[in-house]
Amino acid sequence: MKNNKILSLIFLTASLVGYSQEIDQAKKAMDAEQFEKAKTILKNSIKLKADNGKADFLLGSIYLKQNIEDSAKIYFQKGLTASEGSRLNSIGLGQIDLENGDSVAAQVKFDQVLSQLKKKDVEEYLYIAQAYINNSKPNYKAAITLLTKAQTTNPNDANIKLVLGDAYYGDKSQNEAYASYRDAYAIDNTLIRAKMQLGVLLKGAKAYTEAVKAYDEVLALNPNYGPVFREFAETYYLWANNKPATYTDNIAKALSNYEKYMSLTDYSLPSRMRHADFLILAKDYKALEVEANEMKKLDKVNPRILRYLGYSAYQNGNYDAAISALTDYISKGTNKVIAGDYYFLGLAKVSKSVAADGKTVDSAYLSSGMSDLKKALEMDIVMANGLNEIGKKYFTQKLYSVASSLFELAITNPDSRNYLEDNIYYGLCVLTENRGKELKDVNVAALQNADKAMDVVILAKPTYQESYLYKARINSTLEKDDIMAVTYEKYIEIVIAKGDLEITKNIKNVTDSYNSIAAYYAINKKDNEKAKEYFAKTLALDPTNEYATSAIKDESLNSKKTTKIIKKN
Repeated sequence: MKNNKILSLIFLTASLVGYSQEIDQAKKAMDAEQFEKAKTILKNSIKLKADNGKADFLLGSIYLKQNIEDSAKIYFQKGLTASEGSRLNSIGLGQIDLENGDSVAAQVKFDQVLSQLKKKDVEEYLYIAQAYINNSKPNYKAAITLLTKAQTTNPNDANIKLVLGDAYYGDKSQNEAYASYRDAYAIDNTLIRAKMQLGVLLKGAKAYTEAVKAYDEVLALNPNYGPVFREFAETYYLWANNKPATYTDNIAKALSNYEKYMSLTDYSLPSRMRHADFLILAKDYKALEVEANEMKKLDKVNPRILRYLGYSAYQNGNYDAAISALTDYISKGTNKVIAGDYYFLGLAKVSKSVAADGKTVDSAYLSSGMSDLKKALEMDIVMANGLNEIGKKYFTQKLYSVASSLFELAITNPDSRNYLEDNIYYGLCVLTENRGKELKDVNVAALQNADKAMDVVILAKPTYQESYLYKARINSTLEKDDIMAVTYEKYIEIVIAKGDLEITKNIKNVTDSYNSIAAYYAINKKDNEKAKEYFAKTLALDPTNEYATSAIKDESLNSKKTTKIIKKN
């Protein structure tokens, strides 16, 4: 009997040691972002010791990180009934409450857990703080308050300092974050993520060279630590976009480092989706299409795959496939639609609106595409930045109706980096579409908006002469000849102020401006002497100018012939 009790105790102890070791292995795999490996270990741990809820909590946390809330909830609820570790699962359910916007329900759960803790208990503080940090609407200050309290009784706990660093980093308190990460690593040099985060802080400060050096130090400690390659990838991506001269080289480094990250973590569907998101940022749509098709093999019904197929199909010129995939994705009411979904759907429809001849435009497709693009900008106005390059492509193709529609949307974002250029192109597109037509045939509303666009440019850059030239021509088309004449005067004034070389470069525009002002005086003001004065200025620059020569020879300067000068110019 006594021997049986001893054997039972030995088996129980061995079981507990085995369970504890598996939990530690799972946590290390989670830190290394090897989530599928961690899930396998934890599922085995649950079989080994079903009455301890810690494995359920960690497994649920992985599913939450992978945005699989239903599975997370199943494990958290299962862990609630365990004889040990049930409190952790209350925290997990509280995090789901936070994610769903129910902070009151979350607080009730957190308070209940905290009320049961002993003075030296730390783990629950850490996980509640992470619940505040790791959701779509993080509350960094709540996490800081909680961790600061835990730190008073556990001042040398490295994990508290590590998570406190995350909270400070999210709260944009860079100095405090640096101190917390530094102290965490000083206390426990096995916390390699704390050292990596010091490089992440440098990345956030745009000190890219220094950040890369910091990551190299991490690799010297552990060359197979996957997360550091993800940080390399994100750093090179930001470097490429903030320093355009380095774009080609750094974007290649970003992509190769992300591939390395994948090879050291896993190729599960959630991981492939993160990779796909990064490929979108890096604009590698050929690779995205390959990845999307690989994901389709793993899960034919996952709706997010439609997003990746749609984005890549558009970028690779398969507009019908893009429209089909994205329409299918958006139409399912259960899917979380983001601005990019409407953006690429809209662009695919705009591209589809242009016929194979490159000249004919299907107005229905164009209108539908613009409607989708408008929805995208309502969700994320920053996306207006991307319309500049696309609009200029259509402008170059002389598809002015398409280009003007894109630039009209682009200028709805006054903070866009291309704002002034977009206004110029918008005005020029509308002008080109309407110039030379009779007033009854022009798009008056569009021309009026084009005139306002030129005013925006003039206000921001008073010496940019072309904005006055285009504004004058817009008002000539609208038959607002008084505004036209004043604006041409301003255009000529700026050109002359820049010297003879500038006049020579713009002689056609200057003489056209003089002719239009002369015609204005002759027709609108009935002032032939003033008209002759301006025609003389034209002839001083261009003695053979046909319009000026013909008008001066005409006995009546307010003839139909002179009127045509205004219409043309």
